[in-house]
Amino acid sequence: VQLQASGGGLVQAGGSLRLSCAASGRTLSTFHMGWFRQAPGKGRERVAAITWSGDSTSYAHSAEGRFTISRDNTENTAYLQMNSLKPEDTADYYCAAKYYTGNFNSLDYDYWGQGTEVTVSS
Repeated sequence: VQLQASGGGLVQAGGSLRLSCAASGRTLSTFHMGWFRQAPGKGRERVAAITWSGDSTSYAHSAEGRFTISRDNTENTAYLQMNSLKPEDTADYYCAAKYYTGNFNSLDYDYWGQGTEVTVSS
């Protein structure tokens, strides 16, 4: 499966962005999805994850209450709605997929999209 992330950009603190992850090559409905980010000089962090069916989600503490992960399997797309953005949210954001038979809580993913850059100004 090929993943294409989009929706990044420059936003002021307190603003919102919606990232999209469009899949091609295979139906997304057989994959758990995750959104990761990596800021310059820092390690990669998973900010949100959603099961293949969408019935369960998981968030990093840094994202809880501000970010919402969702998916539309009919559109073969996953989303990350980011509200109340902070300068510390500045990073490259990546979407990733793993087969639904994999451990949802594991940070290991099978497929990765390219990053979309998010910059939050203060």
